[in-house]
Amino acid sequence: MAADHFSGAAAGYAKFRPGYPETLFDWIAAQTAAHDFAWDCGCGNGQASVPLAARYGRVVATDLSARQVHEAAAHPRIEYRAAPAEASGLADASCDLVVVAQALHWFDFERFYAEAKRVLKPGGVLAAWTYQLLRAEPGIDEIFADYYGRVLASWWPAERKWVDDGYRSLPFPFAEIAAPAFEIRLQWTLADLLAYLRTWTATRYLGQAENRDPTLPLGEALRPLWGEGTREIVWPIAMRVGRA
Repeated sequence: MAADHFSGAAAGYAKFRPGYPETLFDWIAAQTAAHDFAWDCGCGNGQASVPLAARYGRVVATDLSARQVHEAAAHPRIEYRAAPAEASGLADASCDLVVVAQALHWFDFERFYAEAKRVLKPGGVLAAWTYQLLRAEPGIDEIFADYYGRVLASWWPAERKWVDDGYRSLPFPFAEIAAPAFEIRLQWTLADLLAYLRTWTATRYLGQAENRDPTLPLGEALRPLWGEGTREIVWPIAMRVGRA
């Protein structure tokens, strides 16, 4: 079972984690023959669950963290549950789609894949994605990369390597479907960015260990380049999609 790295940041996730483009969900929905039932595994606060509910008749959204589920956005077609990825409680061959948004790298792959294959209908689809390191403009990106790669280097859980790799080498025992490129694009202030960074696992672990907010010196370094307004932030999305 995956470790729970996120209950302590559940409220921050709900406020400051970016959502995903509607075009991503349109493309995923086009890959399934039916649109009756989707499972959003590792749902966090429901950032993928709600868009799925606009395209599927019923969504069950599960997360290991009961606090994350508590922060999730209510929707009449979504049933939220606290449950591990490897034991969904769903019926055999019941799901048209299984989605894992920004969470697959935390799972026990072998046990989760067995569970996904069990609950998917024949020909059903598993879609997993992660967003990678954000970018803004070269000067900002250099300072940000130093924070990510040097300041936080020893504070990331080992599973972060799969995100850095864009899921390319992650085991994926499904008949793969090539996915188009998707990106998240948002207009953020510097305060928005720093609030987002405080939800990072490594930021929180470093802050707890040293009893300080490690984003404060980062903010001071970024402020002359950022200014007082908003800047466009871009996260490339890496996807693995396949059929059972």
